[in-house]
Amino acid sequence: MDYFLELFLGGLTRGSIYALIALGYTMVYGIIELINFAHGEIYMIGAFTALIVAGVLTFWGFNHIAILLLASIIAVIYSAAYGFTVEKVAYKPLRHAPRLSPLISAIGMSIFLQNYVLLAQTSDFLPFPSLIPDFKFLEPYSHLIRPPELVILLTTAVSMLLLTLLIRFTRIGKAMRATAQDRNMAMLVGINVDRIISITFIIGSALAAIGGILIASHIGMINFYIGFIAGIKAFTAAVLGGIGSIPGAVLGGLVLGWTESFATGYVSSDYEDVFAFALLVLILIFRPAGILGRSTIQKV
Repeated sequence: MDYFLELFLGGLTRGSIYALIALGYTMVYGIIELINFAHGEIYMIGAFTALIVAGVLTFWGFNHIAILLLASIIAVIYSAAYGFTVEKVAYKPLRHAPRLSPLISAIGMSIFLQNYVLLAQTSDFLPFPSLIPDFKFLEPYSHLIRPPELVILLTTAVSMLLLTLLIRFTRIGKAMRATAQDRNMAMLVGINVDRIISITFIIGSALAAIGGILIASHIGMINFYIGFIAGIKAFTAAVLGGIGSIPGAVLGGLVLGWTESFATGYVSSDYEDVFAFALLVLILIFRPAGILGRSTIQKV
């Protein structure tokens, strides 16, 4: 039973990270129907920014809590600025272009950011400091879940709650929902659609940066390629749950995390990705819109 719980909690932790990144995909798609393939690189840039800031603050003699807070805040702001810039440079000029054009632009931006970090840093794996402090909790069950994993779960839950409250009860959230429902009508009632799209990219990039910091601190290693792998997994999670659905992104991330965890624990780590993408294929065959997605009817 302990082994099952260990796998369950490990999958929950992994799925929480996928969910944080998947939210960026699903928010952008829900509003402008674009798959931002550069989103995984924003996740990677957030982790690298936290690593650099943590190294500088450690050199200056800051304490552990101050390093964690400052590195996280600066990484989130820096990544949000990147997300804003990517939208303005790569996507906004192509807003009315054929749908294939922004897709190619997104892939090109992903490759550009990968190689930019590769040239600016290194192709080797770099050690990432454990920013999450170690503490005692739930002593009888401490062997099942470690403090960094608990922090990941709590951070993800708080992020999801704040995002839900933002979208449901604020003016910006209502404007986001209106833009997602009908962009032209939203413009007619006075909503600045370009501003709403930029805010969506900023929020999604900030969540990706949080995920990058958490998982890099948990694993203890980082390199320029982690964004591509995490981005593909998070995109898979978004499609599983239903692209464009925020609850679907969370559910898809958790389902994917549990699938990989149990496949690793009961079969083999070599088949981790096989089971994950086989599940995606089955979902797309029997429910093409995803678990919580809704099929749409297009007029011709």
